[in-house]
Amino acid sequence: MLATHERVRTESDTTVLVWHKSASHCDGQCDFHPIACSDTDGIVLPGPTQDVPLDLDKPGERWCPDCLAIIRADCATEK
Repeated sequence: MLATHERVRTESDTTVLVWHKSASHCDGQCDFHPIACSDTDGIVLPGPTQDVPLDLDKPGERWCPDCLAIIRADCATEK
């Protein structure tokens, strides 16, 4: 799934990458990525989108729960 990430500082002062489903295609030359879980928010100064597995199992990385729900709902309607 093509996604863009944001760095989020946790309560324990560590940083985690939170992956969001991209709401549009980007070649890495833009200043803003719209994200699927918000009509107004997005990622400012993002890197290019990356293909991220839905069953992401990397320490310090996770999917945005709202984006993951959107992805699963989209997959269910495609069947």
